[in-house]
Amino acid sequence: MAAPSDLAFDPWDPAFVADPYPAYAELRAQGRVRYFEPTDQWLVAHHADVSALLRDRRLGRTYLHRFSHEEFGRTPPPPEHEPFHTLNDHGMLDLEPPDHTRIRRLVSKAFTPRTVERLRPYVRRLADDLVARLVAEGGGDLLRDVAEPLPVAVIAEMLGIPESDRAPLRPWSADICGMYELNPGEEAAAKAVRASREFSDYLRGLIAERRENPGDDLISGLIAAHDEDDRLTEQEMISTCVLLLNAGHEATVNSTVNGWWALFRHPGQLAALRADHSLVPTAVEELMRYDTPLQLFERWVLDEIEIDGQVIPRGAEIAMLFGSANHDPAVFADPSRLDLTRRDNPHISFSAGIHYCIGAPLARIELAASMTALLEQAPALRPVAEPVRRPNFVIRGLEGLAVEV
Repeated sequence: MAAPSDLAFDPWDPAFVADPYPAYAELRAQGRVRYFEPTDQWLVAHHADVSALLRDRRLGRTYLHRFSHEEFGRTPPPPEHEPFHTLNDHGMLDLEPPDHTRIRRLVSKAFTPRTVERLRPYVRRLADDLVARLVAEGGGDLLRDVAEPLPVAVIAEMLGIPESDRAPLRPWSADICGMYELNPGEEAAAKAVRASREFSDYLRGLIAERRENPGDDLISGLIAAHDEDDRLTEQEMISTCVLLLNAGHEATVNSTVNGWWALFRHPGQLAALRADHSLVPTAVEELMRYDTPLQLFERWVLDEIEIDGQVIPRGAEIAMLFGSANHDPAVFADPSRLDLTRRDNPHISFSAGIHYCIGAPLARIELAASMTALLEQAPALRPVAEPVRRPNFVIRGLEGLAVEV
């Protein structure tokens, strides 16, 4: 597929995927909204519009709470994709009120500021141990050795998934997330269906075991919820656990490697960070803005809206370009410049509105912990070679990041 000739936005072009930000600037200059025929979506690229639409209740992550597929003018997914859609469609990220409100209220009890703060020593200790092993080896793959195992271990620990069962979690997540790319093919769908079925079967067994032997973990807490308004079905519980695992590490993994690769390409900023570790909190925010881990977020138009005189009808789909919004010069001074001291930084990498990332405080702790551990234990960390960028556009990351200490 190719973009319209006057449109620089082309998510299947490796050159665009490598660096989409110049194309975003062109897209913003062309207006506030553009129709993109290859995906049948309306592209929204300005920060003000993206921020407003994330809070606009005329849009939804699903339409099935109000319309059938046919009423909404959409073709139902193929029956063979059912395991993926059953899993995906019962998670709170793809639900709207009242179901979204009920599930989020229950899950949020595990992400209160006090609960998350109690995890800080565990996260820091785990980050220190992972970096110590990397240093002892003289280097390695920053993605495989630090970026991945840290958030996967943290969310698996919260859910109560035994350490011996954790090996398939990341592959399952990667295969499921392949369906979030634009126009995924049949191979991606087959992988997502298989992973959805295997992950669901595993969790169904774990939930049954926790019913018999509850522990001090989130799955046991979800089972024990006694308020009838908060009670989850088994499918909602499975979908919630998968969502927490997937969302609880994908952004953190990619923010870590995207961030360090950006630092290596900006030696002056890296030197300033190494000289002053108190910059870590603003560095985490700036790196998430500078190379956004989730580039695009979709919403269905439930009731007709208008953007800059363009009427967008019910049944259409909006593609909000987070990466573009985070580089909008109307909001960020000199947005193409990496500035680890940037204070005014209202990036939307964690989304906004009712679907704002429930794990954002934990993600910030994880990112700060791994960055601090690397700064302290590997002050001369450097890349061995230029990394290969993953071909995916929506979830932006690297295949790996080889480093030496």
